[in-house]
Amino acid sequence: MATTSYTPRPIDPLALKQLRETDDAGRPCAPYTDSTGGDPLRCCLRPIAPGERVALVSYAPLRRWAADTGATPGAYDEQGPVFIHAEDCAGPAGEGYPFARPGALRTLRRYNAEGRIIGGRLFEIPEDTTGGFDTAFAEAFADPEVALVHVRAVEYGCFHFEVRRP
Repeated sequence: MATTSYTPRPIDPLALKQLRETDDAGRPCAPYTDSTGGDPLRCCLRPIAPGERVALVSYAPLRRWAADTGATPGAYDEQGPVFIHAEDCAGPAGEGYPFARPGALRTLRRYNAEGRIIGGRLFEIPEDTTGGFDTAFAEAFADPEVALVHVRAVEYGCFHFEVRRP
């Protein structure tokens, strides 16, 4: 994989520890063994391998970022389903943008320092996945108000990863 110009961020290890107890919707974690694999893990930014112990939890990425930065996203705080390993993992092992299948559609949501959405765009991942994402993030961060960008799947709306202002 190619080296990226921006850093795709997995879910923070402290947040993962908390999510493995109780998720952001207040539900207890319910681990299971995934027999088929393929879904995206947000702890290590790779697909689930068949036979891995995982959990599907509700995660509020903007709420957690806001808690660290003092932002107040208000109604923009949302939560949704993400897959994580049921136990600690080593985090991302590779370079490149995760879940970057050419032709897949993503939404790139831009947030300001207060945690408000200030823009976004539909993004079709091109054949040059790294170059495409690099260009899209450069475009987003050309606006000095953009503090971070969330990458989400169009089909399910679920959070894939975030990139913060370099």
